[in-house]
Amino acid sequence: MKRIGVLTSGGDAPGMNAAIRAVVRTGVAKGWEVFGIRHGFAGLISGSFVQMGPRDVSGIIQQGGTVLGSARSLEFKTDEGLSEAVRHLHQQQIEALVVIGGNGSQQGAHALYEGGFPVMGVASTIDNDLHGSEITIGVDTALNIALEAIDRLKITASSHQRAFLVEVMGRDCGYLALMAGIAGGAEAVVIPEVKTNPDSVAAELREAYERGKSHALVVVAEGDEYNAESLAHHFAEHQDRLGFDLRVTTLGHVQRGGKPGAFDRLLATRLAAAATDRLAQGESGLLVGLLKGDIAGTPLGEVVSNVKTLEPELLELAKVLAR
Repeated sequence: MKRIGVLTSGGDAPGMNAAIRAVVRTGVAKGWEVFGIRHGFAGLISGSFVQMGPRDVSGIIQQGGTVLGSARSLEFKTDEGLSEAVRHLHQQQIEALVVIGGNGSQQGAHALYEGGFPVMGVASTIDNDLHGSEITIGVDTALNIALEAIDRLKITASSHQRAFLVEVMGRDCGYLALMAGIAGGAEAVVIPEVKTNPDSVAAELREAYERGKSHALVVVAEGDEYNAESLAHHFAEHQDRLGFDLRVTTLGHVQRGGKPGAFDRLLATRLAAAATDRLAQGESGLLVGLLKGDIAGTPLGEVVSNVKTLEPELLELAKVLAR
């Protein structure tokens, strides 16, 4: 092997740059030429390639986001778009591709692999909803950003005897909301995996008030059928019964843009280095992730056909600790 490519796709995650850096430097150390593809799969279709060496990735390990950029590409999902992407890869004499991203990104990687092109995936998404890795690049940093916001909000909530609804990211997965709720001492957690009853949530806050708590806090996943705004509207109709003055804070993309912490920098580096090692060994069609504390490879076909679920024990723990 002489040339490989690397791209980042989907939502950006703190640590993606550390992964790019590791792919470039370990690839060059193996004697390969490494090409970055700008703007994800859209860049594959348009032929946006740039050769990268060790100096090109200097000083990026501490940066959030991705220096290669990211974009969603509906065209890549078509046969014509996929063919054009493969044509550009062959034109640039790229022999294998490393795809850093989450579910949608790995579906694209799998499509390339099914078409006969060597691909290695690297697990990266703050939602932590990717089968094949217990934790993915960006999760730890995003969780700590959410937790810092929750800690700050609890201070003002106690001062003014208020209830706060804090909405965190998580389109179809409540992992961030659940973990932030447990670590932040929330009175309730609202996630897509469990059907939400607004009256039950209001009752939990009321019970917290009756137990003598000077504040109440609910962590809401953005992908739930009741987001923070709709819950706030429901609570406003029952303010007398609730007993709290309610405020809403939506963290949104603040969680994505944080400087990666030590865990995400190390995880990204280890996963990306393992991806190039496996390519050097002739392997392909795998997602490199963390399983039982070890770096492991999971077939991309298995990754894209399975849904990662939350542990029921953690849901129950969140309820017990809210007392």
